[in-house]
Amino acid sequence: MTCGFRCVIFAAVSGLALLLPGCGSSAPSPPSQSAAARPASAEASRNPVAKFIELVGFRISEKGAGKLIIRFGVVNHSDADIGDLEMNVSLHATTGKASDPPLFSFPVKVSDVGPESLTNVEVETNTKLRVYELPDWQFLRPDFTITSPR
Repeated sequence: MTCGFRCVIFAAVSGLALLLPGCGSSAPSPPSQSAAARPASAEASRNPVAKFIELVGFRISEKGAGKLIIRFGVVNHSDADIGDLEMNVSLHATTGKASDPPLFSFPVKVSDVGPESLTNVEVETNTKLRVYELPDWQFLRPDFTITSPR
């Protein structure tokens, strides 16, 4: 093969590679958000602070028979310091029906959530379930209602 012939083939392949991405028949549709991928929602919370708060990273472990430790993070997405945050949290299984009761419901008090920061929280709760009977972290969906500040 001559150098000229190789250059022509290279140019043709390069030009084709540049044209192919634009040959789609329709614009890509935005990905749908599954229930597992949605952030914690401030269900029924009319508190103005709720839109800045996200609950993330749930980890559940057993402390003993009938006692669980639930660890998670409270994220403040605002530029303001939120002090003395109180809320009621309910954990649901994403695999369950909307009418199913929550796996757990518990109050949470966080003394300070700084601007654009994450605060770790640990809660102890009673249960009849064992930790191995619970869904994995990626199948948990928290809902919360902020009770303070108002």
